[in-house]
Amino acid sequence: MEKAKELTLVVITGMSGAGKTVAMQSLEDHGFFCVDNLPPILLPKFAELLEESNGKYRKVALVIDLRGQEFFASLFESLDQLEKRHDIHYQILYLDADDQTLVRRYKETRRRHPLSPDGTPLDGIMQERKLLEEIKGRANHIIDTGMMKPAQLKEKIATLFARRDDAGMAVTFQSFGFKHGIPIDADLVFDVRFLPNPHYVDSLRPQTGKDQDVAEYVMKWAETKQFLDKLVDMLRFLIPQYVREGKAQLVIGIGCTGGKHRSVAIAEYLYGEFKDYERCRVAHRDIRKGG
Repeated sequence: MEKAKELTLVVITGMSGAGKTVAMQSLEDHGFFCVDNLPPILLPKFAELLEESNGKYRKVALVIDLRGQEFFASLFESLDQLEKRHDIHYQILYLDADDQTLVRRYKETRRRHPLSPDGTPLDGIMQERKLLEEIKGRANHIIDTGMMKPAQLKEKIATLFARRDDAGMAVTFQSFGFKHGIPIDADLVFDVRFLPNPHYVDSLRPQTGKDQDVAEYVMKWAETKQFLDKLVDMLRFLIPQYVREGKAQLVIGIGCTGGKHRSVAIAEYLYGEFKDYERCRVAHRDIRKGG
């Protein structure tokens, strides 16, 4: 079992074009502090700085590759120094793909291989394989990404490195008013303007959807109950699909006219339904702007 104060360090390396950036982004989504292209010679000093952070950084991922080849020979010496420390647990993640896939990816991105800026991508790939043989032999995890889509690689990374207490995908139920514009970061948007509007009830107009009287008014209608039954059922299907696809955040917008009454009450209801199911929060963008 991992010690409570132990620093977890993942060294991401492997073939150029095999998905190191996607791997880093995936680890970042799971709470890792990530650094790209750190010269290996700086690794021991970097570890010391992390320890001096007083526990602020307990999960760290580093991308080390042949962009810094002049420093690459020092990698094993640096890793040997880390092995002498009892407060750091490091693993090497090596990403690979077949030559044909790597050449195709280079052609699609129109980028030059770092080892063959004036030659063909295949020339650089062959040189890189030879240079990386030893680090591949020391890797704790080797992932062949040749047949993987980015979402599949993210799922694999999560399987390897996401702890049980990592909360997974964040779900936000956000109420808003259409007259103030649809939230630009919303992934799904549901319009509840078809529901009876508390704005036209004098005693309810000054209140918001967070107040019990307004919530009871919105929820008492048959169409509200039928709508929520269908919506909750659909979201219970959709959320696991987004998790499996590798999505880190899901913003579900609930809109009414002004964002004060109906959308707030519905968003609060959905939060209550899902708060124990996923890492979940509720936000009300326009609740103070009026009905």
